[in-house]
Amino acid sequence: MANIRSSEKDIRKTAKRTAANQAVKSRIRTLRKKVLSAIEKGDAAAAAASLSEFSSASDKAAKTKVLHKNTSSRLKSRLALKVGALSKSA
Repeated sequence: MANIRSSEKDIRKTAKRTAANQAVKSRIRTLRKKVLSAIEKGDAAAAAASLSEFSSASDKAAKTKVLHKNTSSRLKSRLALKVGALSKSA
């Protein structure tokens, strides 16, 4: 345990940031699952709407460096391909 005031504050700040970042990552995972379940059900309209919501959240997470920008882009791209394929087949 830290004995210096600034170190104690750093520990508190780290705990706060970790909790906030974890909440963002959890939301990203939930939104991703929402898109994937819409794709599984074959609902192109719901999948497209969910993809839009996921893309926005993913971009915000990348902007605040919770996710790496390439990770965000990769996830969006893969989901967009699946939603696009679903739209063409339907």
